[in-house]
Amino acid sequence: MSTAILTGPPVAGSPLEADLRTLGFDVRTANDPAAAAELIKAVPAQERVAVVDPRFVGHLHALRLALTDPRFPAAAVPGALTAQPAARAALARAVGRIPVGAGTAHLTDVLTDTLTESLDRDEIGLHRVELGSLVATVALTPAQREDAREAVAAVDDEAVRLRTAVKSRDGFFTTYGISPYSRYLARWCARRGLTPNQVTTASLLTALIAAGCAATGTRGGFIAAGFLLLFSFVLDCTDGQLARYSLQYSTMGAWLDATFDRAKEYAYYAGLALGAARGGDDVWALALGAMVLMTCRHVVDFSFNEANHDATANTSPTAALSGKLDSVGWTVWVRRMIVLPIGERWAMIAVLTALTTPRIVFYALLIGCALAACYTTAGRVLRSLTRRARRTDRAAQALADLADSGPLAELIARSARGRGRTGSFLAPVMAFLSAAVLLVWVLAEDDPTSWLTVGVAVCSALLAGAAVARPLKGALDWLVPPFFRAGEYVTILVLAACADVPGALPAAFGLVAAVAYHHYDTVYRIRGGTGAPPRWLVRATGGHEGRILVITVLAAALSPSGFTIALTALAVALALLVLIESIRFWVSSQAPAVHDEGEPA
Repeated sequence: MSTAILTGPPVAGSPLEADLRTLGFDVRTANDPAAAAELIKAVPAQERVAVVDPRFVGHLHALRLALTDPRFPAAAVPGALTAQPAARAALARAVGRIPVGAGTAHLTDVLTDTLTESLDRDEIGLHRVELGSLVATVALTPAQREDAREAVAAVDDEAVRLRTAVKSRDGFFTTYGISPYSRYLARWCARRGLTPNQVTTASLLTALIAAGCAATGTRGGFIAAGFLLLFSFVLDCTDGQLARYSLQYSTMGAWLDATFDRAKEYAYYAGLALGAARGGDDVWALALGAMVLMTCRHVVDFSFNEANHDATANTSPTAALSGKLDSVGWTVWVRRMIVLPIGERWAMIAVLTALTTPRIVFYALLIGCALAACYTTAGRVLRSLTRRARRTDRAAQALADLADSGPLAELIARSARGRGRTGSFLAPVMAFLSAAVLLVWVLAEDDPTSWLTVGVAVCSALLAGAAVARPLKGALDWLVPPFFRAGEYVTILVLAACADVPGALPAAFGLVAAVAYHHYDTVYRIRGGTGAPPRWLVRATGGHEGRILVITVLAAALSPSGFTIALTALAVALALLVLIESIRFWVSSQAPAVHDEGEPA
């Protein structure tokens, strides 16, 4: 239960108390700041407190946005404000600072406005709600109240609520093919008490059933898989829209939404590969290649954003040109479709699954994602080279965490520290050479499963350690994690393919999936503001260079069938380790509630 305190002269016939109870508040009344302060102290410390002027006139959804959003420690609209437990002390101080006696009427006449200004000065993260077309005001006279009521009646707040449940920036297919009806499905779910996490889970289950249908290898199974994959995407859109519609944001929900997206897509790849195998076509290498490409694409996105989201003097002619292109209507959609976002990608996969073969699906996916990766990466490189930005220590630490360097790279980095200049191109060059030396060797050798490959892996680890020896603050240092990911994932793929025994590539698929989950989990922790996984977990998984060394040793020391068994065991061990720690963390996480925003009302 949350508590709302009405402070000010009562208004007969106002629906305000009923609205507050609809939003789940226990309503109490205080006649002056001193009484309000006593009521605030009496509310249990773990509960939310709202202060509302009884003369408030506005839409119910304006109150909902101001008083029930869990993402902000404090939020306000004219006439109403709220403080979660983290901001309760600041609210109590703000009330206690209000003087009493003659000459203070201007401070207590609209007490909520005075408290809002005080909380804003305290810099506790006060969120001022963007109302858009919604109304929220304090009506001081009967005439103002009548005008405000007319303004409220002129805007359908339910229509606004539905519209703002949809993200303002989304792909063409999602915007025009899914959101026009999925928002109503979100409202249907809200009215039946369903939570976003339940819808997210339903989306995962639907995608897994789709993967099972694809694994049958029959035309009917492929058609059913295509339809179910599209329906899974509808539910994937619905969970976020439900979160925005009902303001049910949570850290766990954001993690589930992001993690399940990857699990659904990669499980579907496995289903397609199994289905193709039933028809006599082995496409496991293509399935693993598609997963590697998609994961590397995402690492490019994550690394670039982390390197630049809090950079100062962050200007670039390339970024300015991009902004100008976005001001032309049709170029916005073309540029969003070129990058093959999840909506367009899943629609393509679903249609091709139903109409063609798994091999064609993977060819189209690899070609489309490769072109998208080239487009986005080239643009980001140009932006980085042309912008004059100062990267922060936080950004450098985030890139170091994304690099996923293990004990060996740490040891090498410590010995090489001080032999390079921060901000130069040394780090990305060393990271590129670390991946290139290894990949050129394993791709060029007829039989890379030899002890010579272990020696090359040691050289790769030396270069990787040199890449992270200095803080990653250079213009192109965000390329370091993607280079490491490409080197590790492709090495696993090539060594498994060279084993040339049944089960080697599926085992490699499972191993890369487990490692990729660890890398995605690192990203979501950083985005949630809780930092990277604990160092013991990174050391236990070996880091990227440690895993490469272990895998090359196994490939050289074991027979092809033994190597396949070892890959399977390693995949299971890593998956259990990272999943158990990840679930433990997110279930107990104190990270702030986050979710993608809808457009302003």
